[in-house]
This record gives sequence, C-alpha cells and structure tokens, in this order.
Amino acid sequence: MAKVRTEDIIKEFDLELVSGEEGIHRPITTSDISRPGLEIAGFFHYYPAERVQLLGRTEVKFTEMLMRGERKYRMEQLCTDATPCIIITGGMDVPEELIEVSEIHSVPVLRTPMKTTGFSSRLTYYLENKLAPTTAVHGVLVEIFGVGVLITGQSGVGKSETALALIERGHRLVADDCVEIRQVDMDRLVGTAPELLEHLLEIRGLGIINVMTLFGAGAVRPYKRITLTIHLEFWDGDKQYDRLGLDEETVKIFDTEITKLTIPVRPGRNLAVIIEVAAMNFRLKRMGMNAAEQFADRLSDVMTEEESQFD
Repeated sequence: MAKVRTEDIIKEFDLELVSGEEGIHRPITTSDISRPGLEIAGFFHYYPAERVQLLGRTEVKFTEMLMRGERKYRMEQLCTDATPCIIITGGMDVPEELIEVSEIHSVPVLRTPMKTTGFSSRLTYYLENKLAPTTAVHGVLVEIFGVGVLITGQSGVGKSETALALIERGHRLVADDCVEIRQVDMDRLVGTAPELLEHLLEIRGLGIINVMTLFGAGAVRPYKRITLTIHLEFWDGDKQYDRLGLDEETVKIFDTEITKLTIPVRPGRNLAVIIEVAAMNFRLKRMGMNAAEQFADRLSDVMTEEESQFD
C-alpha cells in the first residue's frame, strides 16, 4: 500500500485544489521534487513524471510567453498517468490550458500561497520522513541523558522492567515491546512507538501501565534518534564477556552501523544503573574520552617502566 497519496499533502499543507479532483488518491512514491523548467521549454526526454511537479514564478511566467496551442501541448505532456500532482506556488494564477488538460487526465492541480523555495524544503522533509525505509524491532527504546538507547533481548529477560526503573530515575520512554525504526538519512535512525502502544509499558505480573498518566508528560517522548543498542542476555558461565570495553561491537540496521553492547543478566545486577552508566560512557567516548583506552595506555606505561628496570 502507498504510504503517501496526493490527498495527504493537500491536508498536511492546506493546499487549494484547483482541478483534477478525481486524481487526489494517486500515490507519491519518491521524495524527489521536480521543477519542470526544461520540460515546459519543450525538452521531455528525461521527464521525471513520477515526482511531484512544482511550478514557481519562473515556470508560470515562461508559459505565458508561449502560443496557446504550444502551451496546451506542453501541459498535456506534463499530465501523465504517473504524475501524482502539479503544485503552483506563490498563489499565482493557474494557466487555463493546465486546468483543462488536468481535468481530462485526472491529474490534481494544487495551489499554495507559500514561496517556492520554502514550500519545496517543507514538502521534501515531509516526504522523506513518510517514505523512509521502515522496520519493526522487538525491544524497548528509551532516552537516557539525551542518548537514544534501544534495549533488545529475548522475551522475559527484563527489558520492560529495566525501562520502568530507568523512567523512575528520570529518563524517558519512547516505545515498549515494538519499536518502529525509520532510516531518515544515510546514518540516522529514528525510533517511534506504534500508535496502538504509544506511552504504554507491559510489566509481567502487573499488566499494562500508561507511563504518561503515572509519571507525567515529561516521562515520555514521541520519537528519538537511535545511537546505542544494548542487548540483554541471560548469564552464560561458559561465555567470556568483555571486561575492558576496548572492542566495540556494532549492529547494522538498514545502512547504518549502531554501537552495540551485550550485558549479561543474573540476579543481583542492577540493570538500570548499568545501562544508565553505559549511556553516559557512550557520550564521553563521542566527546573523545575513552576510559578503556586510557587504562590500556596506563598499563602499557607501567609495563614499559618495569621492563626498563630489568634492562
């Protein structure tokens, strides 16, 4: 199913529908926008018909210079079966020929009082967010000291209970159980909660609680960029866990590599405090302060000094 249709941008930007009402259900499949200046001048060899077509003052004024027959022919070539809509910016008058052919081919012609550059930027941002690749991950997304932390692990390992403890410590819940992740840029992943699960947290033995109702609006947020993944797993006595933090593991979601930490779970470990410290340490690393590397350098210096004493 199409994520965005022409009718969606009409509602989002309060656009005026001038003609072609029968085509308002056409799908928009790309966030790219076209300003068909060359096409109006007659060059249609590489016309990107599947894009939203934006006509600004330059394009409209140029059409006024054309003969009526030529102008109608160019407008007919603009209105293809793949064209989602044509938008006139700046509140300018729509060419009569465009209204005529758009009604014939059911291509919506819309109008906005906004200037071309500003409207183009807003529309591009809106379409990029709506059309971004999306996936769903089983886990919990919380904001800890400004860091978006995705907590994963098998069912029953304690993800939701840990999130509840973090909320009690002043951090914010984004999503529980199911996290919808969108790649809004090449290296930017944004997580949100499905509308059905927004603000809800499931605690085994207690049931479903509404975090915003219990802890206030400051305990939740609608979305957050994901920069750190923490995987919880039951303690395995035969497995060697990282004790220094020198080796950085990553997980790939779409085209983005995210830092991943694996934390073993067993009775007595305060997971909320551990994850909170992990988020703070992650921030320090991004600021250039790596405690593990500093320890390794100190250890190397001590070993060098001891070796020099025996020489």
